Amino acid sequence: MAQQIFATKGNLIAYKKSLELARLGFDLLDRKRHILVREMMQLIDEARSVQDKIGTVYQNAYQALKIANMTLGSEAINAVVVDTDRSIEIDYRSVMGVEIPIVSISQTQAMPNYLIGDSNSLLDVAYKDFYEVKLLTAQLAQIESSIYRLATAISKTQKRSNALKNIVIPRYEGIVKFISENLEEKEREDFSRLKVIKNQKEKQNEAKKSSKFIL
Repeated sequence: MAQQIFATKGNLIAYKKSLELARLGFDLLDRKRHILVREMMQLIDEARSVQDKIGTVYQNAYQALKIANMTLGSEAINAVVVDTDRSIEIDYRSVMGVEIPIVSISQTQAMPNYLIGDSNSLLDVAYKDFYEVKLLTAQLAQIESSIYRLATAISKTQKRSNALKNIVIPRYEGIVKFISENLEEKEREDFSRLKVIKNQKEKQNEAKKSSKFIL
């Protein structure tokens, strides 16, 4: 071992405790990783659903706008422009210590910025669809940002978990084994030494008894 380790009972207790904490840390990180992965997979499925919905709404909106443009002229394109929305708010929720954004937007009834008399039903449909796209886009931004944050956290958690599993835990296991084996060897040596000393004393006592008997 590169680091000099003294084979003492105190060190054995300390390294066993460190090994126990390292194993506990690995279990917690592994559990955290599974929870984050499950959360991310749910969001990925949700993102696909929202993307498909956005695509469908966009297609319907552009089709309605195309026809409205043929009947009303180029003014129809300007009419469906949705005003800048400043009602978007961002909050956060925690998933195993990872801050996940929550994007909320006021879903009040869409109010077109054109006169009803200057439009037709196709223009109304286009405006409504584009307004829905705006809401879906905010939702998708929330989901994609959450997926990115979760993926980053999963990667970091995996690296820490691998470090514990492949480096820290084997190191402590090796140290505990090293100290245990040295202590056991020392105990065997002490036992053998005591046995030799005991035998020598017994022989000395027997010799003394024999000498007294001869006298």
